[in-house]
Amino acid sequence: MSEPRGRLLNILGVAFGLAGAVGGTIGGGILRTPGLVAAELGSGSAVLLAWFLGGLYGLLGAICVAELGASLPRSGGWTVYARRAFGDGVGFVVGWTDWLGHCAGVAWVALTAGDYALALLPDLPLGSKAIALLLLALFTVIQLQGVRAGSGSQLLLSLAKTLAFLLLVGACFLLADPVTATAAAPLPPASLPPASLPAAAGPAGPPAWLALAAAWVLALQAIIGTYDGWHSPIYFAEEFSEPARDLPRSLIGGVLAVIAIYLLINAALLRVLPLADLAASTLPLADAAERLFGAVGGQLITAVALLSVLGLINTSILSAPRVLYALAREGLFFPAATQVSEGGTPAVALLLTSGAMALLVVFGDFPILLAIASFLYVALYGSGIAALFVLRWREPQLERPFLAWGHPLSGLIVLAGSLAFLVGALLEDRAHSLEALALVAAAAPLHWLSRRLTADGSPAGS
Repeated sequence: MSEPRGRLLNILGVAFGLAGAVGGTIGGGILRTPGLVAAELGSGSAVLLAWFLGGLYGLLGAICVAELGASLPRSGGWTVYARRAFGDGVGFVVGWTDWLGHCAGVAWVALTAGDYALALLPDLPLGSKAIALLLLALFTVIQLQGVRAGSGSQLLLSLAKTLAFLLLVGACFLLADPVTATAAAPLPPASLPPASLPAAAGPAGPPAWLALAAAWVLALQAIIGTYDGWHSPIYFAEEFSEPARDLPRSLIGGVLAVIAIYLLINAALLRVLPLADLAASTLPLADAAERLFGAVGGQLITAVALLSVLGLINTSILSAPRVLYALAREGLFFPAATQVSEGGTPAVALLLTSGAMALLVVFGDFPILLAIASFLYVALYGSGIAALFVLRWREPQLERPFLAWGHPLSGLIVLAGSLAFLVGALLEDRAHSLEALALVAAAAPLHWLSRRLTADGSPAGS
């Protein structure tokens, strides 16, 4: 029997959910972050513990969001939960913030993909921005073919990405001799002064325990950012054939898979690279590959990096249009964005999203895009956990096929982490954080305009 035209199709399963969670998480961050973490902590065992704790934080978030997704199986992501808990105004602000974060993040990732492509093929007669625009156009065309094509491309890219990293891990364990005990000896954390240096005259510096705590905070902040993306399945909630079962499995299973991959990667790096070399490296996997395969190792890692960011682009171009679709369906955005193709793609929302991403690629500034996207993403996590608490209190009768394990403690940990990140960002990078807040504030006039242009403010679709 054919699916009805003009509606989202409920044809997705756990395989797509896992591919979305893994594909939306593993990207360029894992190529750089291990060196930064090693420099801060200075111990192989501390490095592995930190990656485990960062993954545990992501797992707690997935457990909390799994309850929301199973209870409110509507496509659109965070805006669905914010609107149910706080009303239309907050729902629009969260949706606008989410969509902006996706657009800024994809613009940055697409530019990065262009740089990787040029590193692999330096004779290409194109610049990185032109390559980024071509990639956006390619994935937009794929999504216009329908949700089957989009989900299929996500499965292939996520599988290829995972296999590439696992093959590198296997090579590190099978082809390399482990580093010697001396080379693996602990280093003083980056936040502590070298023990061999005499104490400086004048006021005493911070206590050693405080400096060590600061090193752990910086390391965990970087790690948690590398785990970002596990929430991707929630944007397709009603497109799962059995969302009450498939969404929790996708979210929790996806985070567990990423934890395993990240721990294996870091264990492999610690086997191949002396700790001092790992701490000094900006691209540890490239250095490890060079030791294993010689000069071709760098090209190999560049290819893996390109594959990783392609998966991120595909995930976001799949997800972001569903945010606009969800807003329009509730009468919070222009009704045209509710139009869905026969293949199940929100076509108008997709074209609007791809156009915004292309404009950011052409006119956006790389560091600003990254900083703004990071701030917006963490703010969204906070809104989701806050919605969980409010709905538990306000709607105790809501059917909850999955209950968040460890609630309320699990939710409080994630909420505290989100707030700490946002406060730290405001203190350390005030300019970019304020720019992100200004973009969020722009939601108010847009909300007013969209409601005025909507016939009567009623939902534009079912």
